[in-house]
Amino acid sequence: MFERFTKDARAVVQGAVGHAEEALAETVEPEHLLLALLDREGSRASFALAALGVGEQREAVRQALREARRRAGLSQSETEALAAMGIDVLEIVAKVEAAHGVGAMSPDGRKGGRRRTGHRSFSRGAKEVLEKALRVAVARRDRHIGDEHLLLALALRPGVPAEVLADHGVSHASLTRVLGEGGGRACA
Repeated sequence: MFERFTKDARAVVQGAVGHAEEALAETVEPEHLLLALLDREGSRASFALAALGVGEQREAVRQALREARRRAGLSQSETEALAAMGIDVLEIVAKVEAAHGVGAMSPDGRKGGRRRTGHRSFSRGAKEVLEKALRVAVARRDRHIGDEHLLLALALRPGVPAEVLADHGVSHASLTRVLGEGGGRACA
């Protein structure tokens, strides 16, 4: 599959690995793919994000992803569903962080600060995004998988990245409108 990735898509995957390493995460997560997409400039995905107003909101998107990590990776909708059952996730986070330090509930915070070296595998969720990007490219009749396909796949897959994007005005429908319907052209 990676042989069909454009240089921009490969750069996103490499950037995601870098974000995972920086966060001391055991695996590359979908959130790391979104962070890497936010880092890109001059690509189809960066154009789409800028056209939808995320260019000026990049730091707000990053902050929303950090907040989700502090909630142990729970999306806002999951947090609200638990609240409806009487479980206050933010109160639990506050108590855990008071006892164990800020970020103790984040998937990255469990390592005790040890730097992990070597290969980082992709989580099931990140693999699903990569597979969905392939399906998106095929459905759009594009010959290559570009970073725009990764962005479209993140917007389609339920979870924190899609929720954060939607909260900032980016949906699959708005991305499709900005990027067009596809049509067999090779992605740069």
